[in-house]
Amino acid sequence: MIVSPTGLAGLALIALGMVCTPGPNMIYLLSRSILQGRLAGVISLAGVVLGFLCYMLATALGLTALMLAVPLAYEVVKWAGALYLLWMAWNSVRPGAGSALQPRRDLKADRPARLFAMGFLTSLLNPKIAIFYVSLLPQFIDPERGRVLAQSLVLGATQVAISFTVNLLIVLAAGGIASWFAARPTWLQVQRWVMGSLLAGFAVRMAFDKRPV
Repeated sequence: MIVSPTGLAGLALIALGMVCTPGPNMIYLLSRSILQGRLAGVISLAGVVLGFLCYMLATALGLTALMLAVPLAYEVVKWAGALYLLWMAWNSVRPGAGSALQPRRDLKADRPARLFAMGFLTSLLNPKIAIFYVSLLPQFIDPERGRVLAQSLVLGATQVAISFTVNLLIVLAAGGIASWFAARPTWLQVQRWVMGSLLAGFAVRMAFDKRPV
């Protein structure tokens, strides 16, 4: 086996904990699935997964080490991600905005290409994903086994598979969540502001994160 069973299990548990923690990807997929349906959620998820794959391949090839070595590279991605999250937060709380958990028949549906692109950007514009791969994957690679590139790809693919499975379950369950909120209008307003606050909080935290030394 390319990767040790213990190392693979350890990374899988960490990946599961990471994807189960609410974050921008989960919020975006949930809102898209409710507003446009499961198909839109799946298309958006495909974009999110592509973002993971880009970071996985970059890590395996050693390219994301640039974000640790070159301060400007890290800062550019960090601030682009923070501004993107703030834009999403504003669209959640702006006057006239509806709740992401409130089905709307008058919603202008985004085209598949835009859904895919938005999912991709939500995943890609987050330097924490790159830092996660750069700092975590090496801990589960055993040089004595050789084939370091192959080990990196197997570990990365494991994380991507777990993230895809959990997020797909979120997309498929979004309709039931929407029905629950539809019967409780007050909670729709609460949810809208909570969602906006979470996104803004993620943006502020990202903006003030320091580059790992």
